[in-house]
Amino acid sequence: MTEKLAILAQYPDYAINIGIEVHVQLQTKSKIFCSCPNSVDQTQNSQICQICAGYPGVLPVLNHQVIESAIAVGLATESQIAPISKFARKHYFYPDLPKNYQITQDKEPICEFGKVKIQTPEGPKEIRLIRIHIEEDAGKNIHAPSQNISLVNLNRTGTPLLEIVSFPDITSSFEAKQYLKTLRDIVHALGICSGNMEDGAFRADTNISVRKKIATEMGTRCELKNINSFKFIGDAVEYEVERQIKLLEKGGVVRQETRLWDTKTHKTVVMRSKEEAADYRYFLDPDLPWIEVTPAMIEVVKAQLPELPDAKFQRYITVLGLTEYEAEVLMDEPEAALYFEVARKFTNSRQLVNWILRDLLGYLKEQKITLRDCKFTPKRMAELVDLLDQNVINNHAAKTVFEQAAKTGEAPSALVESLGLKQIGSEAELEQMAQELIAQNPANVAEYRAGKTKLIGFFVGQMMQKTQGRGNPQIIQKILLKLLS
Repeated sequence: MTEKLAILAQYPDYAINIGIEVHVQLQTKSKIFCSCPNSVDQTQNSQICQICAGYPGVLPVLNHQVIESAIAVGLATESQIAPISKFARKHYFYPDLPKNYQITQDKEPICEFGKVKIQTPEGPKEIRLIRIHIEEDAGKNIHAPSQNISLVNLNRTGTPLLEIVSFPDITSSFEAKQYLKTLRDIVHALGICSGNMEDGAFRADTNISVRKKIATEMGTRCELKNINSFKFIGDAVEYEVERQIKLLEKGGVVRQETRLWDTKTHKTVVMRSKEEAADYRYFLDPDLPWIEVTPAMIEVVKAQLPELPDAKFQRYITVLGLTEYEAEVLMDEPEAALYFEVARKFTNSRQLVNWILRDLLGYLKEQKITLRDCKFTPKRMAELVDLLDQNVINNHAAKTVFEQAAKTGEAPSALVESLGLKQIGSEAELEQMAQELIAQNPANVAEYRAGKTKLIGFFVGQMMQKTQGRGNPQIIQKILLKLLS
């Protein structure tokens, strides 16, 4: 289950420290400081106004839903929620930042000192949080090297973000991915973020440093930026740890810098030297009032919290009897987990989770569609597994019904009738067919009775052919064992 860093086997006297800064893009209707739609639009610079475009003299107005989202994440991570927090200006000069500063929070963030519990092979582990703060997103640079130009799209400017900063408690690529998956599950469960890494809704900057275990201070950290998948983050961590250790072993010095992951060469490459906080010249934003969070506000948000991922994971195992593997797969596939929850309203079959994880997810992958596009509803799935449990159909027939129903959306019971797949459940009928089969195969019967008991598979297969796949394999085998003894 765990991913060991091979380099540590060669250099066991080294330790790794990883801290992660996650930017969570909030799903509010409007942007953080203006009324522009907070939505993805393919038309460049179509979702902007004077405020998000940084016109001189305009005044920002805070979207209150952003505060509620921050409180929700704070509660979900057991953070301390500050009664007073303040906005600051963070100065840097990029083409996609029209004001030449970003509105964020500096020394007085809205949440501090929370924790995220992850599952590891050694048991649960808590990753401590330094802070959660509110800020606005920048725009997006679009480079056209063939034309030797760069363009700027400001549609994303002013999108509300929560930045979640962890302590460097993570010690492997496996833990890094587990932490990010768990955090994504939390914000997705809260309904505040899609969690989609590919479109930038959930972005992680990973800070990595290595040191000798006897060292009292951490090593120089390098930041890995703009990596848009859990797999790539794991691969980048593995590479960067090895790069730093080998550099130190040669007597070199690790420089504090921001690096990018090259998916073609599978190496990290330098982007720029890493800035210090002083480089940003933070100061309080004079245009925005302080944020006051009252106990009453916290109670309102707390009352609306859904079941959180850790509680759901434990319920799947202790109450519903799923294996840890089954629970983990459902937690990694939020839409599949929702499908499972809905289907459970119609059936208590233990086979339900197997059909969802094996057949349904396999079908979606094969057809390259999402659950939203699938015609096989949770109620239809519940009906199918109940037909199996009631021995109306066998597993072979169930697969035929599933394949047909997934394409057409038809009811499984109707397909069983129209396709003639109803299982032959009468033992008397099956025993008569088995007697005919035995009479037709005297040589195989003699070999079986002489000790070649593996021939039972031949007889079962022949019976399934005679019943056109409608016989119950368990009943057939029981009858054959009786008649062949």
